Amino acid sequence: MNDPVDRDLLLQPRPPSPVQEVRDERFARYGVRLVLKRDDLVHPQMPGNKWRKLAPNLRIASARGAAELVTFGGAYSNHLRATAAAGRLLRIPTVGVVRGEELASRPLNASLARCAADGMRLHFVPRSVYRRKAEPAVLARLLAEAGAQGAYVVPEGGSNAAALTGCAELGRELRGTADVVAVACGTGGTLAGLAAGLAAGQRALGVPVLEGGFLAAEIRSLQCAAFGAPLDNWELAEGHAWGGYARVPAELEAFAADFEQRHQVPVERIYVAKLLHALTSLTTAGRFRPGSTVTAVVTGRPDPEPAPAA
Repeated sequence: MNDPVDRDLLLQPRPPSPVQEVRDERFARYGVRLVLKRDDLVHPQMPGNKWRKLAPNLRIASARGAAELVTFGGAYSNHLRATAAAGRLLRIPTVGVVRGEELASRPLNASLARCAADGMRLHFVPRSVYRRKAEPAVLARLLAEAGAQGAYVVPEGGSNAAALTGCAELGRELRGTADVVAVACGTGGTLAGLAAGLAAGQRALGVPVLEGGFLAAEIRSLQCAAFGAPLDNWELAEGHAWGGYARVPAELEAFAADFEQRHQVPVERIYVAKLLHALTSLTTAGRFRPGSTVTAVVTGRPDPEPAPAA
């Protein structure tokens, strides 16, 4: 690392991220108060849930003296970007196993180019193989092919039992401040940990950004691994994926741009825009009782400027 302060910034606990109330008539007319938990400000290079999930894993990797980190993600994975940035700050080599063998022959998009610029070695694999990465034999083969045997493995999206302890702190920061705390969900780890940190009477609401209805079982499994049993203070609002991950139709783009103009808050499109649109729709449908406070966790910032391919 270039400066020992970088390591402290990365691995040590940080002050709670700020909360920001936004006055929006689309909520106010139904008696609902909307608050943003600005977790996009929690770390300058690993915003929001990415830092909260990565930091506990990085502390474990550091304690074990790991020489390398390996993780998994798609072409637009914020988690890959965050892991690459962490590796640069800690001066630990990183390997990203990327879903989609066909991408190896194409120019890198902005997300993958940022990973490469931060020093991440990208290893592209067929989608059929990627889907089986949790199988021990397949994982061993992937690590061998990527030259990452013996590396500390961080799962896709950073979601594991260690990560949930970091996300539980997010819930503790919001104790007593909201009736419902809502977050967009990819792998479900943030919601699973967040729910564990909330106070009695508060509920966590997840908005999946992928279709398929598989996430509830994943969340229960993660909570069993981290806390010994699933919790009953959370639920999912399905049907707001807009066709799938990384798909941002014109209507959703217009909504995000309008929200930015109304409230001067940058809106990340893949997760946060879907969350905010879902909350707007659910409020209109009467999902939240009048007088309630809904806190939306802003888990990331808009995509970075394109980085040169490396």
